[in-house]
Amino acid sequence: EVEKIRIKITSLGLTESRITSDETIQQLFVECRLKNFLAEETPLSLPKPTGGQRIHYNYSTVINVDKEDNHAEREYLKSILLKPDLPADSLKFTVVSDPPEDEQDLECEDIGFAYVSLKEIFQKQRDIIEQDIDVFDSQDASAVIGKLTVTVEALHVLRSVHEECKND
Repeated sequence: EVEKIRIKITSLGLTESRITSDETIQQLFVECRLKNFLAEETPLSLPKPTGGQRIHYNYSTVINVDKEDNHAEREYLKSILLKPDLPADSLKFTVVSDPPEDEQDLECEDIGFAYVSLKEIFQKQRDIIEQDIDVFDSQDASAVIGKLTVTVEALHVLRSVHEECKND
């Protein structure tokens, strides 16, 4: 069986914040990153949601972590399970502002971050299915600017990696 982590970025909603009132922020896309191994982004940037609405990406991707071809990713997963002091932000979602076509001098700007702990998935022995996770302001890590609905199916892989750790 090919071992993979499945990730789905379903939708994004914003709460009232500097982001909603900032008129230079118009289009948003989401990047998902597993440490430095992988960065995937939604192929579309969508218009910023207003007043309680959500934008729907329905974007799915897969991280392969089979032993043969993805050794480094696998070793990283082992380290997550074995090292209690490793920060729990193993999967990082970044909400990025995509400048409008006519403002090409503006850079893409990270406006918020959301995290999923793979270690927690293993500890609780359950995947994250269509769950809302907090998006924190990139300029103020204590401020929540919205919710990102994600699915992260990693338990199967983590169990397999854990078995391997026991056998090493």
